[in-house]
Amino acid sequence: MKIIGLTGGIGSGKSTLMRWLQSKGIPCFESDKVGKELLNTELKQEIIDNFGSQLYATGNLDRKQLAELVFNDTAILKKLNKIVHPAVGDAFKKFKEENKAAPIIIKESAILFEEGIYKKCDSVILVCATQEERISRVKQRDGVSRKAVLRRMANQWDDVKKRPLADFIIENNSIESAKNQFEAVLTELLTKEKD
Repeated sequence: MKIIGLTGGIGSGKSTLMRWLQSKGIPCFESDKVGKELLNTELKQEIIDNFGSQLYATGNLDRKQLAELVFNDTAILKKLNKIVHPAVGDAFKKFKEENKAAPIIIKESAILFEEGIYKKCDSVILVCATQEERISRVKQRDGVSRKAVLRRMANQWDDVKKRPLADFIIENNSIESAKNQFEAVLTELLTKEKD
């Protein structure tokens, strides 16, 4: 089994492409989604103890309020990551075991490079898009201001820093073009796996 890292900055379109991969029957581990689920289940009490019960006023985590908290203070973001990342790592071990018959599995993470996760992957696919395209997508998706999107982007590496570390780069200027590029990468990865 080969572990293929999939990453891209906020709004790059990696989640859309991951859903397309899933539709092709490729097991995909969504680090961000798993992290969010854990925050509402087994990590809930730890988050309340560290950041306050106001984050769960409705019963589930108020992600917008948490984002405001962490993206304005790097120390708080680091503290949150120290709680979430080990739990996500444990969930990935289970996922690997459950999918051990698959030739390749995808490990998606927005901070694959920033956290050094890429070092545990056999290959890494980086999804890129222009900054303006990314801002537009996130504003539309999350209903946030341009300033809020830029604050989130500031906590991720720039694509210029990521590109030299990636094995494959998908330029996501249009979804059809990105899918065609992805198809070629997938064919190459599956061919390599058979050799």
